Order: sequence, then structure tokens, then C-alpha cells
Amino acid sequence: MVEQEAASQWFAACPRGLENLLVAELESLGALSIRETVAGVYFQGPPAIGYRACLWSRLANRILRPVDTIEAKDGDELYNNLKLIAWSSLFDASQTFSIDFSGQSDSIRNTQYGAQRSKDAIVDWFVDQFGKRPSVERKNPDIRLNIRLSKGRAIVSVDFSGGSLHQRGYRQKAGAAPLKENLAAAILLRADWPGMAARGGALIDPMCGSATLLLEGAMMAADIAPGLARRQFGFERLKDHNVTQWKALLADARGRAERGKECQLPQMRGYDADPRVIRRAEENIARAGLQKHVRVSCKPLAELKKPTHTPMPMGLLACNPPYGERLGEKESLKFLYRELGEIMVREFPEWEAAVFTSDLDLGRATGLRSHKRYGFYNGGLETHLLLFNLEGNKLKQLQTQPAAGQSGAPNPGELSEGAKMFANRIRKNRKRLASWRKREEVHCYRLYDADMPEYAVAVDIYGGAVHVAEYQAPKGIDPDAADRRMGEVKAALPEALGVAAGAIAYKQRRRQRGAAQYEKQASRDEYISVLEGHAKLLVNLWDYLDTGLFLDHRPLRLRIAEQAKDKDFLNLFCYTGSATVHAAIGGARSTTSVDMSNTYLGWLRKNLAHNGLGESHHEIVRANCLQWLEKDEGSYDLILLDPPSFSNSKNMDESFDVQRDHTELVRAAMSHLRPGGVLYFSNNRRGFKLDESLQQVFSCKDITNATLDQDFQRNRKVHCCWEIAHG
Repeated sequence: MVEQEAASQWFAACPRGLENLLVAELESLGALSIRETVAGVYFQGPPAIGYRACLWSRLANRILRPVDTIEAKDGDELYNNLKLIAWSSLFDASQTFSIDFSGQSDSIRNTQYGAQRSKDAIVDWFVDQFGKRPSVERKNPDIRLNIRLSKGRAIVSVDFSGGSLHQRGYRQKAGAAPLKENLAAAILLRADWPGMAARGGALIDPMCGSATLLLEGAMMAADIAPGLARRQFGFERLKDHNVTQWKALLADARGRAERGKECQLPQMRGYDADPRVIRRAEENIARAGLQKHVRVSCKPLAELKKPTHTPMPMGLLACNPPYGERLGEKESLKFLYRELGEIMVREFPEWEAAVFTSDLDLGRATGLRSHKRYGFYNGGLETHLLLFNLEGNKLKQLQTQPAAGQSGAPNPGELSEGAKMFANRIRKNRKRLASWRKREEVHCYRLYDADMPEYAVAVDIYGGAVHVAEYQAPKGIDPDAADRRMGEVKAALPEALGVAAGAIAYKQRRRQRGAAQYEKQASRDEYISVLEGHAKLLVNLWDYLDTGLFLDHRPLRLRIAEQAKDKDFLNLFCYTGSATVHAAIGGARSTTSVDMSNTYLGWLRKNLAHNGLGESHHEIVRANCLQWLEKDEGSYDLILLDPPSFSNSKNMDESFDVQRDHTELVRAAMSHLRPGGVLYFSNNRRGFKLDESLQQVFSCKDITNATLDQDFQRNRKVHCCWEIAHG
């Protein structure tokens, strides 16, 4: 028989990082002689403490009851000493069992061998004693045994919980990378959610997934035992199970849960951009019986606002954002975390926040200062919980931008006559555009476009930074004279604009072939966030020939934003996806963006994340647009077709010329346009003529003038644009 003293020894296993929380929890349940170790806690107590731990522990993975500790230097010693244990005191030969074996030694080099020798010993013991053998059942055994080998000794335990306690029973399906329930509970305990709930605080998860954080928070607030919905525990099939004692503990827990659900609980709300995930969350909430208290709805992070249906002066915003384990995803997620930080301080300035992540760089990307940090392990993945006090927490700048008037601008008296003349034109243009920029709230615009032919540059303003593109000098122009004039431009701009020289990027614009337009000119990896309409867009002034935002298409993008509500939008040759972002913010039902460049598609992902937009409604496709149109079976209400003038990319079988090839391309795109829909076809080919056959089949309206703002009135040939619909 297993002696009663052995039954009073217990071990609670937990994820690393939760040990001291588990100590406090076990103390509250009445455990004695508690001793913390790595990934678990030893404690003592009568059988009732084991029952309570299985029913009430929010943090433990398993509750183990040690049976014996044996010498096990090799497989034979393990086998022989296991045969000395009276197994019939635990279960009968008619029952099934399984063995969880961990640890190694010089002789027992893998867990499969250790488990096999252990199984043989137990089966042979039953055969020797009763002439019958129990069966091994791995998936759903009656009895789970745990054998842990260390330093030549094996601790033999029975799994009192009978499976991991993080499985509460309310969650059958989860979204990607689900958060385990006991880790969710630890996050809430570290953030003092129970204390906040007692003071009437609210709980909001802006990226709730399957609602694990919300349900764990609700169970804490309602005094619901986490194990109450489990179908069965391991101890219920043990021979020494005290049914009467267990039923009394169970009845008490059920009574407390019913009373808790009838109380006025704190407000608990969750949001997610993916409707499929929200449906699973609703199923989990219903399974837990908490529909009255926990509510979720489909909403991207960009639309998150503090609820106004009832006052919420304090609360906890807790979330488990994506970690970005896939290659390249992390850079996009930095902008999602930044959006999260901006929303936290804007919408919840007096709240507390808890952000759970595996990457501290992503946590820092929120731009906020955390006052506490805790380390956990999610399986083998090291994770971090960052706690924020949002009151008075100031956002760090997304990108350090040189301030106006910063040292570096030359003294006006040092400028040459040519530089002075250029500076005067810059100031004149700025003054001319000022009222328009203020009225239309334009932050990025073309200030100068070779107004004086000898100074053949385009000067574009991006918030507090400047981008200068030097047009390639025609043949016959003295290179020394061109270099001198470019030097005068560089001397004049800092003084004329009141910006530091370091805030101005200079490029030379040449016709690009193949992948050259995608290739890096530098490696600064500096993105600046600029505002256009309601969209926040990322530009890079240094690394590529183009900045990531074509300023001449501003009116068209804003038109798309106005027309996109409840429509399916297709963006062909999508570039960095600025039009996609506008459509999404404008309320598009879905967006699909197609381009061949991984660079641009990665940029689009950053732009979506920067605006708090998930990818569940926003499909990103790397493909040749014409080939994709031939295969795609979808239809769309709103299409933007903005191909390059010419391309001979290595990813294409043949070169593309927009004048030569646009007829086939437009027809292919129009085959996907729904009745009543609109296709906007634009390109920047000088002298482009729309094929007459298209005008005979479709309703084609030249809207070029309507898609050029005041900053492009001087150069009205920068692009041409048509609005095309079914006739």
C-alpha cells in the first residue's frame, strides 16, 4: 500500500516564471511547507489540498502526488525498483494507464526507452500478482503516471490532475498562437486585475483572439473556480479517491460561481479584426456561461476607442499582440505596436496597461515607458510582460526629425547669387501654397519642380523633412555647371526652409530598368510617419529612389477613401499600398493588393500595421498583375490600376510597355469589376493615349485635372487618369 505520509507530499508544475505567483496561490488554498523550485512548487497537505489545487489553481499545469523515489541508475534498476511498488493500491488491472517520462542518464539516454522500461515493470507487476495486465492508453487513460529521472534517481508520481490544468474546458478552438489559460491568468495577476476589479475597474483587450484574457479575468472577478468546467480529473479514477469529500468541495465551488455570476461584474470588452476569431471567442464565452459579462466585437485596432456607454474612469487594457516569429514580420509589427501605444495614451490616459510579448524590441516600439517587466516562458519561448501606468506616460518620437532652425543652416550672407535666387523661389512657392495647405490639411506636397530650368530639381516636403530629386542633366550641359548649381541648391534649402541640412535627402532621378527601382540606394532604414487625410503613411527618404508615397496621386487616394465604404477594393501594381490604407480606413469591406515586389509588399504590411489594420480583411498578393487577373475569380466594386510606364523585371517573361499593353490590361481588370463599380486607371507615361477600342466598350472619363492638386499645377503632365465603368 502507498503510505498516507507519501500522499501528503505534493508537487505543482507550472510554466517557468510563475513559481512565486503559484506559491502565493497555494498558500491561499491552505498548502503547508511550501518550497519553490524551477517550474514548480513542492508543498504538503492532506488529500483535500490536492482536490482544492486541481479545482482552484489558475496557474498550475499539473498537480502530482509522489508515490515513491527509487534508485534508477540504468534501465534494469529502474525496472526492478518499479516492481517493488504496490500498484494495486492506486488502480486495477482492468484500468488503462499512461506514463509521462522525463529526464536522462548515462544509461537511459532517451525518454522513450525510460517510458518503455517503466511500462514493462508495471505491467509485469500486475501479471505476477493477479495474472492480468492493464492496457496502455496514451490519449485518454484512466491513470496518468509521471516519472522524472534526475541524478540516478526517479521520482514516481501519480498525475492527480489527469492532464494539464490550463485546459479549463471553455476553449475548444483558438486563433493563431493561442495564449494558454494559466499564462493569461498570470498576466492578470501580475497586473493586479483582481484588485482593480474589486475597485470597479474595467478590462479591455484590443486584440482579444479567442478571449482567453477576458474569460480568465471574468472568472477571477466572479469567483469561478478555473477547474469547474473540466469533465474529469485524474484523481477521480484512483482507488483511494474520497468521493464524498470531492463532492462537497465541488458543491461549494458551484455555489460560489452562481453567486458570482449574479453579481454586478466589471465591464469586460474585447475586440479583434478577424470575424472568424470573434466567432470562436463568442463560442468560448457561451461555453463558459459568461455572455452577460464578457462581450466581444469585430473591430480593428485602428478603430479602438474607450467605450462611452458607461463611465470607465479606470481599468486595465491587457493584450497579447502578435510576436512576429516569421521572417520579416517583426519590422511590420513594430508599427502595429506603435499604433497600440498611441491608442493607449490617447483613449485610456488614466488606465493601466499590460502587454505580453516575446520580443522586447516590439514592446519598446509602443513608444511608452513600462514601470515593471516580468519574464515568463510560453513553452520554450521566452516572453515578457510589460506593465504601463498610462497617466502622464509620454510617447517617444517615432522617428527623430531635425527641428526647424537647428544648427547647420548656413548664414544667408554666405549664399551665392544663384543660391539666393533659388532660396527666394522656394520661399515664394511656400507662401503661395500656404493657404491651400492649411485649408486642406496637407502635410506632404511638392514645393518646387524645376521652376527655374537651370535648377532642375523637384523639392518635396514630408512633414518636417525634405526630399530633393535632381533630374538628370541633358546631354550638352556642362557637368561642372550642373554640379555648381546643385551645390547652390544644397546651400539654399536649409536657410529657405528653416531645417537642418541633415533633414534633407538628395537623389538623382534616372530612368530605372528592371529591379533597379526596388534596390537600396542607402541602408539607413529610417521610416518617417506622415499624415495624409486620415491615413498615417510611412516614407523612407534615404534608402530607395522613390520615397514610398507618390504625392501627385494624393487627390485620387482621398477620392478612393471617400468611395470605399462597404466595398471590395482591388489595388493592382499596389506599390507601398498607400491607396489600400486609404480604402481600409474609409471602411472598405475588403482590400486585395497585388504587386511583384517583396520590398513594396513588406512596406504595405508596415503601413497597415502602422494604422492598426490587421491582414484578415486585407489580402496581400505577390504576383504578376496580368497573370493574376487571368486566374483570379474574384469581383470588386472599386479597382485602382496604376501600372509603371515601362518594366522589364526579371520576374516577367516579357517587358511591359503601358502604351503598347494597356488595352489587354484594362480589359482584364474590367472583367473583375462589378456592375456599378469604378476602375481608376492611371499612369505617368508622357503623351499617353487611351486606346479607342476601350472607349467604345466602356464608359471612359478623363479625370486627370481633377486628380492634380495645386502643388502640381505647374507640371500637369506628371500623370494621366481615367475613371472607367461598364457602359
